[in-house]
Amino acid sequence: MNIGSAIKQVREGLGYSQEKLSDKTGLSQTSISQIENGVKTPSKKTIDKICKALGVPADILYILGIDVADIPKNKIKLYDQVYPKIKELADLFVNHRKKDLLVD
Repeated sequence: MNIGSAIKQVREGLGYSQEKLSDKTGLSQTSISQIENGVKTPSKKTIDKICKALGVPADILYILGIDVADIPKNKIKLYDQVYPKIKELADLFVNHRKKDLLVD
């Protein structure tokens, strides 16, 4: 699971800088950088703060953070069949959120 990478992907997809996310969450820019780079593992409370600031459910981050190394070997074939579509839906959600931000 690479939740930091997922946070970065969503943040950048929405056009937010680390500084903007820092302002919206109350977390330091350094903490956000460390989370995105895998130096720090965020708590559930921190993930919830980030999700609220980004306007996305935590499920989106968990979906985008899935790594093939997380999948049991006997489930890889199913993962390969299903995950691309699930990821596509998560990406569509983020893109829809970006459009909402542009309208606001």
